[in-house]
Amino acid sequence: MTALNRVRSAAAAARGPVAGVSRRRTVRRGSAAIGTAALGTALVAALASPALAASAHPNHGRVGSGGANDRAVFVQTDNTAGNAVVAYRRSPSGALTAAGTYRTGGLGGQLSGSVVDHLASQGSLALDRAAGLLVAVNAGSSTISVFAEHGDALRLLQVASSGGTFPVSVAIHGNLVYVLNAENGGALQGYRITPGGLEQLPDSNRALGLDPTLTPLFTSTPGQVAFSPDGRQLIVTTKANGNDIDVFGVNPAGGLSPAPVVNSAPGTVPFAIAFDPGGDLVIAEAGANALATFALNPSGTVTQLAVAATGQTATCWVAASRGMLFAGNAGGASESVFSDGPAGSPTAIGSPVSTDAGTVDSAASPGGRFLYLQTGAGGIVDQFAVSRPGTLTEVGSVTVPSAAGGEGIALN
Repeated sequence: MTALNRVRSAAAAARGPVAGVSRRRTVRRGSAAIGTAALGTALVAALASPALAASAHPNHGRVGSGGANDRAVFVQTDNTAGNAVVAYRRSPSGALTAAGTYRTGGLGGQLSGSVVDHLASQGSLALDRAAGLLVAVNAGSSTISVFAEHGDALRLLQVASSGGTFPVSVAIHGNLVYVLNAENGGALQGYRITPGGLEQLPDSNRALGLDPTLTPLFTSTPGQVAFSPDGRQLIVTTKANGNDIDVFGVNPAGGLSPAPVVNSAPGTVPFAIAFDPGGDLVIAEAGANALATFALNPSGTVTQLAVAATGQTATCWVAASRGMLFAGNAGGASESVFSDGPAGSPTAIGSPVSTDAGTVDSAASPGGRFLYLQTGAGGIVDQFAVSRPGTLTEVGSVTVPSAAGGEGIALN
């Protein structure tokens, strides 16, 4: 396996005073529920038929990542009868062509109360481009699947325990992988990338201590796990189960601090995570229907910098690329685009762009020229060209087989 240890730029230095809302969690939280009506949409999604058969790919034996002609988008179906990852070749124009379907060896899952977003998370499919490694969650069987990525082809290497129940999100930094498990109060499990696959890290499993009795689960389970740009901190959003941004320290061996610093954001339902070019933390707030930016301090506290409302419903997802922020609004079937200004201040660019129903997860191409949106009502991926200063122009769409309600999208 190649180039496992990547060098990434350090996060910007922490700025400003620490807000007096942080604490360290040492016990299970209380059970006060937060109203989240904005998250319940009237969209109807039905899972499609049985598990997909893995299809042959003419370039399956290729070693290493492919060249420009092999650029791909990978989409997870999250089908409860059998999870799969569908690969699409992407052309220079951004259009997608089916390239293969690959079983994960596990089952998809569906949280109670979910409609178009069965995992109610971001980052359930994660690609390490340098290592050529794709990690998918199998929520219904509490496992993760590891694939070798060769351009637009995949090869299943490993199916491993997720270290908890109902995994929903994956974070990768260097040779470290952390998986977020959503049910039974939430838990993290760490792994190290080795030539033979993923090995569980000692002293890396951490219970989040969320209230497991809160319902519905799709608003009461954690939303995402993500590394800070320098890899020294691991961030978890708790959505309505506390309305918190949890920050763990990551030690040199890859293990975690005994407990997180808990940054409270009452009523905002912090959901998805991104980082802007300056290293500021960007949170999609589903309760506030907004993007909020924060300075992430070395102590684990966060200092709020700005809030930008989308004016839409169920703003749960966010992707960042080349100074732009893309916010998915599941309730409004739309995508909002923001420029990221000085000191982490997002500014809306134009009006929200219409999408297919149930806008959920998204991925921007490395150069920022294209944006691919997963829409959960019909399992459709909408394809957009991105032009300066942030105009989205649709270039096509594909219906992913057996993927209604599915989440998880990544590209090389």
